[in-house]
Amino acid sequence: MRAIALDEFGDVDVMTLRELPDPPVGPDTVRIRVRAVGVNPVDHGIRAGYLEGAYPHHFPLIPGWDVAGIVDRVGPAVTRFAPGDEVMAYARKESVQAGTYAELVSVNERAVAHVPASMTLVQAGGLPLAGLTALQALSAIGVSHGDVVLVHAAAGGVGHLAVQIARAVGAARVIGTASPANHDFIRSLGAEPIEYGDDLPKRLADLVGGDGRVDAAADFHGGEALTQSPSLVRHPVRHCSVVDTAVKEQGGRYVFVRPDGAELSTLGALAANGRLRVHVSREFPFTEAAAAHRLIADGHVKGKLVLTVD
Repeated sequence: MRAIALDEFGDVDVMTLRELPDPPVGPDTVRIRVRAVGVNPVDHGIRAGYLEGAYPHHFPLIPGWDVAGIVDRVGPAVTRFAPGDEVMAYARKESVQAGTYAELVSVNERAVAHVPASMTLVQAGGLPLAGLTALQALSAIGVSHGDVVLVHAAAGGVGHLAVQIARAVGAARVIGTASPANHDFIRSLGAEPIEYGDDLPKRLADLVGGDGRVDAAADFHGGEALTQSPSLVRHPVRHCSVVDTAVKEQGGRYVFVRPDGAELSTLGALAANGRLRVHVSREFPFTEAAAAHRLIADGHVKGKLVLTVD
């Protein structure tokens, strides 16, 4: 198979297109012929070696944890998928090597979900990591019917999905921090935009009234957003971060996304009934992964970037 791989950590030029062996098909694995791959900030981090202390890494290393495509083969113990099915998966494994920037990827059945007919494979490729991160973060802080929820970095890959999921589970109001250029986008998702910055607590108080605080807050940005969050919620346990473990010292929750095919199916169902839309801001051929990495490293992508594989 063709794959984008690296033999050492470094800048984008360490990624090269090459021929590598096809991945094996284990008893409980699904091999997917890749059509679309979501590009995530963690991909840039893996390429640069930032996660070397968290996981075993092996070279040649294929980046990527998102995938959508067509089932190529299944193991003898697989019961829910068959060749020809359109599927998606958050394909993180226990070690970093056999990623998704490739023509074929093998994934454990428990991480895989069917793609609903209403979604394109490009949209599905951008959903797994970001969507599961959003869903698991909102679950960790108990977002439910009637809540007023603050989403930091609401225009980003995770944030724009979190806004929609919060509305889908019944939040009364969703307020999303974003730059003024993205405020119309935030409104289109069903949220109330608010500019981030030093004055956020005052602007939020003016917007929500009462004691000026919200029921729950989810941080998808870190930095100032994390520093501000404890004072913006009524109970510290109802704020979380997916960026910085320091949130635990504030009494909040740190969330690290886990593969979960059942939860991914839930997200697919939301997409199928029109309650969740993956905004793909740009597509790249997977041979242009370096250009996508340069853009994701800039930190100002609206929605998702997706690599496509012919």
